[in-house]
Amino acid sequence: MTAQGVFRAFAETLRFPGYFGWNWDALVDCLGDLCGEVTGGGAGIAGVVHGADLLVEEEHFPLFVSVLCQGADRANSTVDLDGDPLDEPAVTERFVLGFRDFDRERIAARVEQPDLIVTMGDGFVGAALDPEEWR
Repeated sequence: MTAQGVFRAFAETLRFPGYFGWNWDALVDCLGDLCGEVTGGGAGIAGVVHGADLLVEEEHFPLFVSVLCQGADRANSTVDLDGDPLDEPAVTERFVLGFRDFDRERIAARVEQPDLIVTMGDGFVGAALDPEEWR
C-alpha cells in the first residue's frame, strides 16, 4: 500500500514503458498516454482497484485519487495541456475503487481536497477534477 507499491502495481498491470519515473507525476503522464496495446486499440479502460480499504488511511490516498483523476482527464481529452489538438484520439479512462467496508462519509472526507469536486450518492463517492482549479 506504499506509494512505490502503487507505482509497481500500475506499471506492471498497464505495462508502462521503461522510462516510467516511479513518482506521482510520472503516473499521471503514463495514465494519460496509455497505448492501444493496453486499451484494446484505443477502446479505453476501466481500472478497478480492489481492496481500496487498505489504501484509504494511507497518507498518500488523497493524492492517489487526484492522480487518477488527472490521468483520466488527460486520456479523455482531445487537446494537450496547452490546448492544442492532439494527433491521437481521446481514450476513455475511468477508475473504480472497491471497498469491502464502504463508509461514504469517511471516504469522501479522505478524498476532499481543493482540486477535486467530490459527489456522494447512494452507494458511491465520485471525484473529478475541479475545472476552476485545472483549466
